[in-house]
Amino acid sequence: MYEETTGEQMEGGDSSEEDEDRQKDPPPEPTRFGWVQGVMIRCMLNIWGVILYLRLPWITAQAGIGLTWVIILLSSLITGITGLSTSAIATNGKVKGGGTYFLISRSLGPELGGSIGLIFAFANAVAVAMHTVGFAETVTDLMRENGAVMVDRTNDIRIIGIITVTCLLGISMAGMAWESKILFFLVIMVSFASYIVGTIIPASPQKQAKGFFSYKADIFAANFVPCWRGPEGSFFGMFSIFFPSATGILAGANISGDLKNPTVAIPRGTLMAIFWTTISYLIISATIGSCVVRDASGILNDTLSSSSSSETCVGTACQYGWDFSECIKNSTCTYGISNFYQSMGMVSAFAPLITAGIFGATLSSALACLVSAPKVFQCLCKDKLYPLIGFFGKGYGKNDEPLRAYLLTYIIAACFILIAELNTIAPIISNFFLCSYSLINFSCFHASITNSPGWRPSFRFYSKWLSLLGAVCCVVIMFLLTWWAALIAFGVVFFLLGYTLYKKLVGLNNVEDHVKNYRPQCLVLTGPPSSRPALVDLVSCFTKSLSLMMCGNVIIVMEKVSSDSHVTWLNQRKVKSFYRGVVATELRSGVSMLLQGAGLGRIKPNVLLMGFKTDWCSDTPQAAHNYIGILNDAFDLQYGVCMLRIREGLDISQPSQAHGESLNLNKSPESKFILLQLTVFQKKQGKKTIDIYWLSDDGGLTLLLPYLLTRRKRWARCKVRVFVGGDTDKKEEQKEEEIHRNTHYTNTAYKITCSKLVFVSITHRQIRLNEVLQDYSREAALIVITMPVGRRGVCPSTLFLAWLDFLSRDLRPPVLLVRGNQENVLTFYCQ
Repeated sequence: MYEETTGEQMEGGDSSEEDEDRQKDPPPEPTRFGWVQGVMIRCMLNIWGVILYLRLPWITAQAGIGLTWVIILLSSLITGITGLSTSAIATNGKVKGGGTYFLISRSLGPELGGSIGLIFAFANAVAVAMHTVGFAETVTDLMRENGAVMVDRTNDIRIIGIITVTCLLGISMAGMAWESKILFFLVIMVSFASYIVGTIIPASPQKQAKGFFSYKADIFAANFVPCWRGPEGSFFGMFSIFFPSATGILAGANISGDLKNPTVAIPRGTLMAIFWTTISYLIISATIGSCVVRDASGILNDTLSSSSSSETCVGTACQYGWDFSECIKNSTCTYGISNFYQSMGMVSAFAPLITAGIFGATLSSALACLVSAPKVFQCLCKDKLYPLIGFFGKGYGKNDEPLRAYLLTYIIAACFILIAELNTIAPIISNFFLCSYSLINFSCFHASITNSPGWRPSFRFYSKWLSLLGAVCCVVIMFLLTWWAALIAFGVVFFLLGYTLYKKLVGLNNVEDHVKNYRPQCLVLTGPPSSRPALVDLVSCFTKSLSLMMCGNVIIVMEKVSSDSHVTWLNQRKVKSFYRGVVATELRSGVSMLLQGAGLGRIKPNVLLMGFKTDWCSDTPQAAHNYIGILNDAFDLQYGVCMLRIREGLDISQPSQAHGESLNLNKSPESKFILLQLTVFQKKQGKKTIDIYWLSDDGGLTLLLPYLLTRRKRWARCKVRVFVGGDTDKKEEQKEEEIHRNTHYTNTAYKITCSKLVFVSITHRQIRLNEVLQDYSREAALIVITMPVGRRGVCPSTLFLAWLDFLSRDLRPPVLLVRGNQENVLTFYCQ
């Protein structure tokens, strides 16, 4: 008689195909990574790079230990806030594959996602050049130490860089990029150990000549304050060079499809990677600044002899028997942390281990960027957001490898490698990464401040105001670094954003709906809106100026149709809604006009709300048939349907031919009480409950609407309770299963704060559900029930209305019967 169905029952015609699929052997489960190997190690390898080994000691010499720590902590603050925003994105529903751009664009929309993806892909392509130049610089220095020079230092870096990036391209296109991650990580950790041991070992005369004296308080004090030199000698000049070494935090999100539990692994792994890499940077800057002086000649004969006067000796090294005054005065010192980029190798216990660490850090970071940039760009191309780039989105082979995008990344990287100067490339990358991070943070803030129903992150440490702070910090620092480059970057962003919005408006009919962008667009059968204020107030809580609300009125008696008075009433009640009146010979045909004609293009209602027909007993069977026919028409047109019932009634107008029940009011105390009840949705609900009786899976609309209510001030203190049904014989077994499934459903993908799951055993649900409602939900602020649907041609309309009447009668709280159209509206179903 009734269709208490799930999606499987409604799609019964596909059961034979499903049986055939089940008979096939399931494909082997691919290897999945946990948060340590899958996210933390990958992010740490991306964060540690060329700047750590080749520029951090030099930055410490320029800015001093104190300001270097400020630079490190400021960079970590920005990446940390961005990591929190990324964690919120990763926990906004079920996460599968697609990488960073896919996560961002599906959570925050293609408009901002496209700009972020394009800038992020370009920044990664330039980062390939930076890490490759760092590798080439180290190889060139090793060659010069052994007397091997091809042309000169600059051209040698170019030649070695081009050869290296070509080899990396071959490795990445062959699909071997992930195989060496653990090996690189171990090499870097061993190099760190060699460095720390080297700082403890007493300095030999050869190392002292190069400025290393082990831990000395005087050296720490001298190096604690800044000593700016050269054109980059400023705080923000050093920041622009260091900041690329703090990036790489999105490496874990790039392989979201290969993680066991992305919603746990991405936040935990990313934040732990930021923490440990920050600690390593602080330790290295403090130790190198405590052991090595700024200037040294490297000449063993530059000792402070008895014949020379200590008063004329310049520099901290004078206290330890060395006189580097001549090279300091002439600015010809070749060693010391201000002049020698390979200072960490000089300090370490075994210098080749530092060289191996440089190779591991630079090559792993370059390889990761060379893999992620084409993948992000391929996703961007497949979304067809911008013209002329679709050519690069074509994939090849079983893994859909973007070979054309690989070649584009290679060309971009090769062009920047030709610069052959690390201090020039690093600020360029800083600008692009700061721009992309500011957009990520601002996008999260925008999604939160606009109360998008699709934005429901379960990451508890996320704060929209912290995201806004991160976005503002990124923008301010961009302009402090290079104001003209910041203007160009944001000019490009605004152009891309404007183009995407224009394209969306022009081609609105081609824009596909997505679960995370779903909003209930409500067509409300109010008749004259002033006649059913409770229905208007409840629906305005769903929409609240953020989605479409349209009050529909079917006028059966031909009269002058004027909407001005109704619009005025809506404005006085502070309800943002359209009004649409139609003239028809009967209610059903008029509602059909509204269902088909309301809205404009893709901006049209998707949920029909109406009052419950309480006079079905006294009305004609044809009226009951037409009323149920409205439900069927709405389902046929892919509408969700909601039916509101209040014990005192909805209609406060005089008897008319408008749809729904009528209620004559006079000036008696009872009438005043009824009028007070009809404004029940305008007052604060207090610490009550919203009880959801989730009887079948309708796509999630039954759960979404109460969640939207809790985001309003009137309902904010209400707790949500979810009731599910089961069999008495299997109560404990089903209870564990339902609690596990629904706790994930509500807290992870749906995120009901302060929610409570209640298991109710209902043997004969169709008969006893009203008794259950009386027992459990007597003091609730609102009862939301999944509405059963009568089978067409089998269940008479009057019988179906009788069951709905019995289900919802004599209940003190308002009752909202909800039935979705099987369209997925929760992020639980996403991807």
